[in-house]
Amino acid sequence: MAFYSVVRLTILWHWLCIFASSAVASITAATDLANLRTQLSPNASISWSTSDAPRWSDYDAPQPIAIINVAAEKDVQITIQFCNSKSIPYLVQNGAHGSSTTLGQLNHNGVIINLAALNRVTFNSEKTLVSLGGGTLMSEMIQSAYSNSALVLSGTCNCIGYLGALLGGGTGYLMGQYGLMLDNVVSLNVVLASGQAITITPSADAEYDESLWWALRGAGPNFGAVTSAVVKSYPVNSTALNAWLGPLVFEESQLGTLIQTMNDITLQPRMAMSLTFASSGNASVSPLIILTVFYHGTEAQGKAAFAPIYEIGPVADNTSIISYPDWNAAQDTSCIKGGNKPSFGAGLAGLEPKSWEVVYDAYKEFLLHPEAQDSVILLDAYSTAQISSISDSSTAYPFRSTIRFNAQASLVWNGSSFDASALAFGSFCRDKWRLSSGLKKNSTYINNAFGDESLTTVYGQSLQRLQDLKNIYDPYGRFNYWFPLDGDKK
Repeated sequence: MAFYSVVRLTILWHWLCIFASSAVASITAATDLANLRTQLSPNASISWSTSDAPRWSDYDAPQPIAIINVAAEKDVQITIQFCNSKSIPYLVQNGAHGSSTTLGQLNHNGVIINLAALNRVTFNSEKTLVSLGGGTLMSEMIQSAYSNSALVLSGTCNCIGYLGALLGGGTGYLMGQYGLMLDNVVSLNVVLASGQAITITPSADAEYDESLWWALRGAGPNFGAVTSAVVKSYPVNSTALNAWLGPLVFEESQLGTLIQTMNDITLQPRMAMSLTFASSGNASVSPLIILTVFYHGTEAQGKAAFAPIYEIGPVADNTSIISYPDWNAAQDTSCIKGGNKPSFGAGLAGLEPKSWEVVYDAYKEFLLHPEAQDSVILLDAYSTAQISSISDSSTAYPFRSTIRFNAQASLVWNGSSFDASALAFGSFCRDKWRLSSGLKKNSTYINNAFGDESLTTVYGQSLQRLQDLKNIYDPYGRFNYWFPLDGDKK
């Protein structure tokens, strides 16, 4: 008995030491950060509660000791220099939508640098360029572009950070005409891991060569904090600020034909489509099968372009002409922050109807759990006409010539009791898609990835060069929470 008492006391002492060490570290960090506040601009602030800058997903989310709410680009540089000097880890946040489990490695020992206040959007007089702050949301960019009679390549969710989406690639309705969001970057203002603030462009000077410009466009969060950017804008007439889009609803018996038709149709530059499986809200009714179609043009042009889809016979058609600020409105209900929202994604070269029928059946079973009702299955397809005309080696984004479709199990639930069931379902869907992807290697668009993927799955052939550049520009791993490059080298 004495032996076991000693063991228990030893274990208790071990945990008390860990707790005490953590507490001392937190107190020290709090003192340090109080000193930091005196160096920041007047409108900056430091919050001690994560509720002051909530994450979209709570699953494996970062758990900082404080939120640094910067109010000027200079604040970002000061904060990074300060944290480096005190060995305080940091993660840069704009829209707080990143759901990768790798972000959860910031755990009670570091800070979040919140860029939300850096949300200015300014167009040049010709409306051909737009300067935006690092905290700009997609909706803020779109509304400003609309007010300036211009189009800017944007994602399909209003509440995500514009530059957060861009740095991983940036897909959207207009990419068939204008390429990925990252293809439209003209310059980036970046604070490097060293604490140095630079402006980098395609014609970068000798000190910051084209390799860093390449790496920032596709793997940017690993190389610095992007505080602002200049991107291309496309002035248009009022007609071009509208598009034909909306949902077509299909029956379960039509799913195989729909998937085959989606696989066979060639999306022209003005076309895009997105398939959704969603709960009907009634356990006795099969999940909804909704195909959202998009055509940047008139209704007649859109229906002609999607004639093969219409030939299947949708049971409901709610398409219409919609103005630019409302293109993403259907996704606004998913913008509520909080709850568990991990994503299991897979890139596909083609679609196999049987695999999607299996996933649909599994989804029906999954929805028998009350906790699963807000989870959806997504399949996005955009015209690759523009992005495939650009060399794979032009940016760190690796899948221009391979991925045609992005599949995603977007899971939503509350609490922890459903974790195992939800994750098992997400993994099942991803496995099914990978087996029928038509690709030689597993490939996942990094903005849709869960966080457990091998680095080659998300970085493809860009991995080795990225790792070499990481050793040059961030040798101490300061920016190491977004699919960190010092992980596996498979």
